[in-house]
Amino acid sequence: MSQHDRYISPFSTRYSSDEMQYIFSDDNKFRTWRRLWVALARAEMKQGLTNITPEMVEELEAHVDDINYDVAIAREKLVRHDVMSHVYAYGQQCPKAAGIIHLGATSCYVGDNTDIIVMRQGLELIRKKLIGVLAKLARFAEEYKDMPCMAYTHCQPAQPTTVGKRATLWANELVMDLQEIDHRLAVLQLRGVKGTTGTQASFMELFKGDADKIRAVDASIAEEMGFDSEAVIPVSGQTYSRKVDSFILNALAGIAQSCMKFATDLRLLANFKEMEEPFEKNQIGSSAMPYKRNPMRSERICALARYVICDSLNPAFTSATQWFERTLDDSANKRISVPEAFLAVDAILNIMINVVSGLVVYPKVIEAHVMNELPFMATENIMMDAVKRGGNRQDLHERIREHSMAAGKRIKEEGLENDMVDRIAGDPMFGMTREQILEHLDPSAYIGRCPSQVDEFLSECVRPAIAPYLTGEDVKVEINL
Repeated sequence: MSQHDRYISPFSTRYSSDEMQYIFSDDNKFRTWRRLWVALARAEMKQGLTNITPEMVEELEAHVDDINYDVAIAREKLVRHDVMSHVYAYGQQCPKAAGIIHLGATSCYVGDNTDIIVMRQGLELIRKKLIGVLAKLARFAEEYKDMPCMAYTHCQPAQPTTVGKRATLWANELVMDLQEIDHRLAVLQLRGVKGTTGTQASFMELFKGDADKIRAVDASIAEEMGFDSEAVIPVSGQTYSRKVDSFILNALAGIAQSCMKFATDLRLLANFKEMEEPFEKNQIGSSAMPYKRNPMRSERICALARYVICDSLNPAFTSATQWFERTLDDSANKRISVPEAFLAVDAILNIMINVVSGLVVYPKVIEAHVMNELPFMATENIMMDAVKRGGNRQDLHERIREHSMAAGKRIKEEGLENDMVDRIAGDPMFGMTREQILEHLDPSAYIGRCPSQVDEFLSECVRPAIAPYLTGEDVKVEINL
């Protein structure tokens, strides 16, 4: 059997990083299972279960990482139960402790707690890469905060903005996403030990009805797994609420939305020839048209983002359709939808880091577009100047309307340049020379507070948000073009 005769996920072969793939790997999952079994045994021993000894715990600790997969796989073929297969395999390596592994627990003890731990690891990696994107966008915004460019409403020329100010719009949405990721991490809680239907009945049996000891077991496990001692869900059925998965995937979908907005804007700007994503020296843009420089990375961002946005509906439906204390249809769905959302967003951010690290700006094209539209936009200032020179405001307004219509027709129907300046200079009603009119065509006079808005946004919003996580090193990524 070769690797070419069956489906292999593109997330593994083309898109997602090795680091994120490991987080959602079987190896990470089953090692976490064993860490949870060690934590459970240690917590139960601390609370007085005399049938669990330090020697047993030490034996379990010694075999957390050397998982005997062959034994587990063979056992699962026989018993058709993944958790009990791994309990059996662990017991083969730990004969002294075999009888106390998983004591009092149900499958969700390892399954659900591991899911929470793995999602936390995934969110931390997502946050790291999101910080990387924001840091690079901040540098770009600062560099181009003064460069006038056309702003668009309805994708039609509106008033000038700056290249850097537009970059702050992209960054602002990513800051909002970072805040949401921070919140998700801050409120994330372990399932802890809740028993088969959330009643902790098995632990009441083990500890002879001592609820304080059961609560202490929960706290001890949380601490050992890197959570605050109180970061354990207060109540559950068999599982933690599947709304947690929905909340987390909504946060990931938010990142997808922001990145898709950026990538879409960049694709449009590439069409305008104002900005481009980086293009490798030997990169081929088209198999048929060798002159092309297609925005393929931005297109990939959009494609993956669309997948994540749609995927975020899966845990929403799963959460809404859980019957009573749980049904198992959540399992098959979440083992696909949750990892793939993380893998896809990881891929998106990898591409984002690559793109924003090498954004190409074409100042002359940007200037030409501004100057082609500015004569229309400057007409109000020109009209005010003409009034100061003795003109009638209402008459001048009507004359500008007439000239604007004629100039627009020349551009759209005849394909000629904007001659608005020459029209006004040649109209005696305005009493202005061409040079006097051109004084009103300085693009920087029409960008408002763009430069200071960029400075304020970076100093007040971006840098405080990313500062706690900056290490001084750029996030390194590899992408398949």
